[in-house]
Amino acid sequence: MLARFRRNRLHNVCTYGRSVKIINGVNFLMALGVAFIQSVFLLIPMPALAVDESVVVVFGDSLSAGYGLEEADSFPVQLERALQGAGLNAKVINAGVSGDTTAGGRARLVWSTPADTDLVILELGANDGLRGIEPAETEANLDAMLRELGGRNMEVLFTGMRAPPNLGREYGASFDKLFARLARKYNLAFYPFFLEGVAAEADLNQSDGIHPNANGVAQIVDRITPYVLKILARSGPSSSR
Repeated sequence: MLARFRRNRLHNVCTYGRSVKIINGVNFLMALGVAFIQSVFLLIPMPALAVDESVVVVFGDSLSAGYGLEEADSFPVQLERALQGAGLNAKVINAGVSGDTTAGGRARLVWSTPADTDLVILELGANDGLRGIEPAETEANLDAMLRELGGRNMEVLFTGMRAPPNLGREYGASFDKLFARLARKYNLAFYPFFLEGVAAEADLNQSDGIHPNANGVAQIVDRITPYVLKILARSGPSSSR
């Protein structure tokens, strides 16, 4: 009897030992599997966290589109650099068309301003003045564009223009005043003259005396950037709203 008890006890001890070894082996394999899976996930590139980006559309004519300049010297590109230099994650889209009038801008406004646009810089009217288009027509076209942008809840920085002096004092007075009048009507951020500090300055313009050179654009950007920053700080990116 004693011998049988010793054999059974020995058998149980041996069985228990084998069981412990098996369990330990299973645990080791499970731990190894988890470590492998974790290492695989570490090797897989994870998508970068989305950072809110402000989208600015410069909607204008050759003055803002960069006529006669390298792309890097154009108003939209210089403005984007200035905004990023100020710590703002911003993308500036060049929606300028050389030679465009307010009528042309009105026709292409909707498809030129994506739904995620945070700010539209509206710079049109210079070619209306050069062609002597009736100020009432220019005002009607700009009014329609501002109404459209307002209906889409897009922020606007409205820039003014001045008529060429050769068209006479009466035409000039009527033309120049329409921009401020529209800015008041829609309660807009208003930059009274897009070429402020640059117009008629030979060293800041190209040989045609009309279009700003790279240094002239830099002057415009320096002056207008605070307006843009103020608007975007107030409204924030559309992706965060």
